[in-house]
Amino acid sequence: MPSPLPFLQLDVFSSHLFAGNPLAVVLDGAALDAGTMQQIARWTNLSETAFLLPPTQPQADYRVRIFTPRQELPFAGHPSVGSAYVAIESGLVDGAKRALIQECAAGLLPVQVMGHGAARSIHVQAPPARLNAIDEALCARLAAALHVDLAPLQATHADNGPHWILCNLGEAASVRTAQPDMQALAAVCLAQQAVGVGVFGRESSGEAAMAVRAFCPADGIPEDPVTGSANAAIMAWLAARGDRDGYGLRYRASQGREVGRDGYVDVARDEASGAITIGGHCVIGVRGELQLPPLR
Repeated sequence: MPSPLPFLQLDVFSSHLFAGNPLAVVLDGAALDAGTMQQIARWTNLSETAFLLPPTQPQADYRVRIFTPRQELPFAGHPSVGSAYVAIESGLVDGAKRALIQECAAGLLPVQVMGHGAARSIHVQAPPARLNAIDEALCARLAAALHVDLAPLQATHADNGPHWILCNLGEAASVRTAQPDMQALAAVCLAQQAVGVGVFGRESSGEAAMAVRAFCPADGIPEDPVTGSANAAIMAWLAARGDRDGYGLRYRASQGREVGRDGYVDVARDEASGAITIGGHCVIGVRGELQLPPLR
């Protein structure tokens, strides 16, 4: 039998359990091949499962591979934030360091660590996003699937590792009350090779500036609770539009409330470099071992 692997499950973008986005993390995954990692990700049945590995580049503090139940992703936000938190908590990296480098399939990503212990928050620089316009035919399919009025200028393709389709619904009320046709959205995502559709609108409650939801039915996740890569992609699109929506260089996004997983993402953009970071708190709920069957 293979040796048991250290295994943790935590909630990301929340400071307390049962909120934010759950993440499974397998430590010491160097002996696992991609097929086994994919099997484990299907078994955990979370939006993502992360595997911590020794880095292959001298600048990196650790390496991570990230899997949905259907596919490996070059980058994802909440697994990157959560993996850095676990790397510190498990002693894989020096907990006194305030700056780390994460190696993933999207490259080397800077990580900033703020605070200590339960007050610690992790902020990861997202890969640059490539943006492409949505044509009228796709816009019509999105509008029908989301049951909203939508113009082409209110939607875009954004690829910052995962490929997102983003829709600006204007106000938080339209975001929070959306009841999409998941089968139709899954068909759109598969046709566009997108991991999901992210929708957002202005929040006026004072606890956050923006409400966000992310639908990933093609990957078996009808609604992802709190999505770092989608939030980073939204900020990239806002910047490309000249911040005409007035969100500024730093804001907090609220996501997950509609699925009972209320979470908050701190999003920031460096005015000089354009680099975008997403961050938040984490809390570990499960520490144990993963006992794999004999590997074939």
